Amino acid sequence: MKPPKPTPRPDQVSLWRYLKLFRKDLLSAQPQRLYHAWMAEFRTPFFRSYMINQPELVDTVLKQRPEDFPKSGRISEGLRPLLGDSVFLTNGDTWKRQRRIIDPAFEGGRLKDTFPAMLEAAQACVTRLRGQEGQEIECEELTSHAAADVIFRTLFSVPIEHEVAAQVFEKFRAYQRQQPLLNLAAFIPVPRWVPRLHAHNTRRNARDIRDLIKRLTAERAELIDAGKAPDDLATKIMTTPDPETRHCFDTQEMVDQVAIFFLAGHETSASALAWTLYLMALYPEWQEKLSVEAEALDDPSFGAMSKLKLSRDVFREALRLYPPVPMMVREATCTEHFRGRDAPKGSQIVISPWHLHRHERLWERPDEFDPQRWSTKNGKTCQRKAYIPFSTGPRVCTGAGFAMVEGPLLLSMLLRKFRFELVEGRTPVPVAHLTVRSKDGIWLRVFER
Repeated sequence: MKPPKPTPRPDQVSLWRYLKLFRKDLLSAQPQRLYHAWMAEFRTPFFRSYMINQPELVDTVLKQRPEDFPKSGRISEGLRPLLGDSVFLTNGDTWKRQRRIIDPAFEGGRLKDTFPAMLEAAQACVTRLRGQEGQEIECEELTSHAAADVIFRTLFSVPIEHEVAAQVFEKFRAYQRQQPLLNLAAFIPVPRWVPRLHAHNTRRNARDIRDLIKRLTAERAELIDAGKAPDDLATKIMTTPDPETRHCFDTQEMVDQVAIFFLAGHETSASALAWTLYLMALYPEWQEKLSVEAEALDDPSFGAMSKLKLSRDVFREALRLYPPVPMMVREATCTEHFRGRDAPKGSQIVISPWHLHRHERLWERPDEFDPQRWSTKNGKTCQRKAYIPFSTGPRVCTGAGFAMVEGPLLLSMLLRKFRFELVEGRTPVPVAHLTVRSKDGIWLRVFER
């Protein structure tokens, strides 16, 4: 049995039909041919965009000439109310300054420092799951709670039960279901003066989330001034000056950055972990292998992570099949010549990890779950050339190393104590919300080992 995949649309549909499908779900709105094409051009009366799947073209846009292909201003249309001018949306000198301040907090040595907080969150997740023997649970809810707990413990040294943290989490759960990562504004040019018609609830939730984050940030600033702040990620980022300007983030900038840390660090990890648990129920032989390997966590130190090799390969394979961020959009700053075609200045260049990770001309058995592929010649080649769950190049996700510790740790802690089984008639259907989620949740039955 292959892991579930959205049914692609027919090759030829009217523009109106395509826009309706896109609004419903951008994954199933794409045709099957994109899993084989090196490049595809989309022309409508409103826009022209190019999806690129050829590794050399992806390399050009993301690694070799990233400044010629900045993040599309349209991508921010749906996310601006929550993220403001966060590092996820900015370009040019502003983005460079933000990364100079943020990156030191996530450098190698800091992972070891944040590990105890991650472990506490994983232990709390295991505790919450106890007493539900034989019950059906919705895994996205479970993993969202766990990933949010990791973020609050590592960023602000507070558990998810903290009053403000709990409110942010509840507001964000509502926000992520209402707001797609890419809305139609990402592809249809709308003049700046046209009012942005974000849903009232979406705007209100974004405002409430930012107000709550501002409270946490202001409290931390007071602790820093008093010399009583804990040595966590928030303190590190708020006290790190830009080495060029010597200025730190002000309160508004810090709210923007915390919003993206919460989005990127909780939403994406929750998506990846939920799909991994489903894959473990779908392939119980792998689940058993990981439960045995997880005994290494009898030693609750950071060094134990090096022993979770199978867990890491399984998590990596889940990220291949269900990349949390399914598509990225860049904008051509001048006319480009790609594969014999001219892409005019202003064209939207779409890079789709979803299609790249399942590309029929690159991967052996692209739609199959095979954690062993990473030790094969094809797997190693594709990992270098066609595997970008965290993007790549200068804009690679700052928290990629963080996520590759958090994911295998949470997975191993859960499988060490519990067994997950499929629920008949509840096959999840992948759709794109803020990240790749299941249309009606991911439901599994849980048993204590």
